[in-house]
Amino acid sequence: MAKAIFYHAGCPVCLSAEKDILNLIPENQVEVIHLGADKSKIKDAESAGLKSVPALVLSNGNVLHINFGASIEDLK
Repeated sequence: MAKAIFYHAGCPVCLSAEKDILNLIPENQVEVIHLGADKSKIKDAESAGLKSVPALVLSNGNVLHINFGASIEDLK
């Protein structure tokens, strides 16, 4: 099974969401990507359909935008 991917930017909203996601989904089933620290992944996030972070991309490709921490445009 493919992993879900949780994208965030390191802001307080994102870090809170990361904590909650990791409490719900086992760590071996979700990859966490900090777009503020790894800007090379922004294109991947956009291709997956992200408009803002924090967001969770499920293994089936659906994107769940969680609250609002930062727009993808702001991260560029």
